[in-house]
Amino acid sequence: MSRDVELMDCTIGGMLSRICAEFPDNEAAVFPDQGVRWTYREFEQRCRVVAKALMAVGVEKGDHVAVWSTNVPEWLELQFATAMMGAVLVTINTNYKLFELEYLLRQADVTTLFVIDGFKDVNYVQTVTELCPELLSCQPGNLQSAALPKLKRVIKIGDQPAVGMLKWADFLSLASKISDRELAAREAELSWDDVVNIQYTSGTTGFPKGVMLTHHNIVNNGFQIGEKMKLTAWDRLCIPVPFFHCFGCVLGIMACVTHGSTIVALDHFSPRRTLEVIEQERCTAVHGVPTMFITMLEHPNFAKTKLSTLRTGIMAGSPCPEEVMREVMERMGAREITITYGQTEASPAITMTDTTDPVELRVSTVGRAMPHVEVKIIDPETGRELGPGQPGELCTRGYHVMKGYYKDPQATAAAIDEEGWLHTGDLACVDENGYYQIVGRIKDMIIRGGENIYPREVEEYLHKHPKVSEAQVVGVQSQVYGEEVFAFVKLKPDVEAVEEEILEYLRKRISRHKVPRYLRFVTEFPMTTSGKIQKYKLREIANQLVAEETTDRQSETA
Repeated sequence: MSRDVELMDCTIGGMLSRICAEFPDNEAAVFPDQGVRWTYREFEQRCRVVAKALMAVGVEKGDHVAVWSTNVPEWLELQFATAMMGAVLVTINTNYKLFELEYLLRQADVTTLFVIDGFKDVNYVQTVTELCPELLSCQPGNLQSAALPKLKRVIKIGDQPAVGMLKWADFLSLASKISDRELAAREAELSWDDVVNIQYTSGTTGFPKGVMLTHHNIVNNGFQIGEKMKLTAWDRLCIPVPFFHCFGCVLGIMACVTHGSTIVALDHFSPRRTLEVIEQERCTAVHGVPTMFITMLEHPNFAKTKLSTLRTGIMAGSPCPEEVMREVMERMGAREITITYGQTEASPAITMTDTTDPVELRVSTVGRAMPHVEVKIIDPETGRELGPGQPGELCTRGYHVMKGYYKDPQATAAAIDEEGWLHTGDLACVDENGYYQIVGRIKDMIIRGGENIYPREVEEYLHKHPKVSEAQVVGVQSQVYGEEVFAFVKLKPDVEAVEEEILEYLRKRISRHKVPRYLRFVTEFPMTTSGKIQKYKLREIANQLVAEETTDRQSETA
């Protein structure tokens, strides 16, 4: 059992100062691939420099500062520096492309954007410049964009300069213009109830919504997660999951910092590199989605990697197969591995298993409600609360629930009822001892390898294709990723198209993980008598088609 510790009424900066005073010489953060190794004393000092630099370039209390980057040291500094000086950190998915980036920057009213060179097949500098061509002629830090009038400055992380963008080193040099007294005065203006982070997550309809999380949400959820894992100042957590998700920045970073533990961060996930870093840095914990653990267990280097220090971690992000959990416990040695269930709107943990829970419960449930968190199961039709063993919608209430969706009161009211209950849209049941199982989803969300994909968003882009009349997107089962995206497309009359033509159109416009793995052309959709498309029937059809395709492929290779 974890300790039921009282909630903390403090800002992120205040929490960091307390931990720094308690564990000044503990290693706070290690980035093996960048050669970075900071103690808590060094880390706090660096964050204060970045906070002053933000003030020097004109970032005001409440301004929105976005970061488009992989897990680099500067990302970590910005998470705490923005919190110290009162800005709101807006996180950006590293897989985004131009249209998605433009939507987020505009909807979030971003004034300051930090970018790295790029990641995988996306050149971030080129994408931002295409979006804001005024960068080619403006003074660094003085942008006036027609497309994004609120965006005033773009700051380039790294050594390579970019036209119109302020270099990171030049940005840091401006910190000398702000005194310690000025920073302290700004900190004194802050409240633990202030919004400190906006993370974008889609609903089942429309485009992504900005989830507003407060200092109170994040500090306490991170602390309670660390308590469940039994983290101490001597633990070292390997974080290969992206910082831009709650998984990285709350379940990972905040769980560590609230306990004086060491963050061991990878720029991005690689099974080989993650195994190496766990061994070399003597990590006691590791986070990941099931797919990450599967690829590590199957990697050729696994057998020769020494993982004797590994004790715990979190497997989350998508349903966790029992056999994978058991292998992580037995073959990787993480016998105290835990399962967490939540969503961004709950900052994010709602339920979690304990390290001392019996193996059977840790592989078959998502644990019990977090401390200071209420959970109930209701009939989604009537709202009546249900008893043990009865599946219904999982609702939660407490300190962890978001402040709301940014500039979307209607969506906020739809998600959080008048009594403060957040309706998750997930179907669950609970046993007599308070252990929850997730049994399905009311929403149509697809979870592919830990990434949330919302059919409506993909459908919106399909509908933009000049040859497409109508499109429906569903999730199909996948042994590797949990789920894959399957699109049914109805073409306009008297036009022809091939599947690859439609898929290539999407690849140029949306993130790679959102592009359907399967696409089929149809002439009609299954409908209800009232004229609504029956998505559950489409899912049945899609799963049947995939199963037949798999059987045919196996027959050909037999």
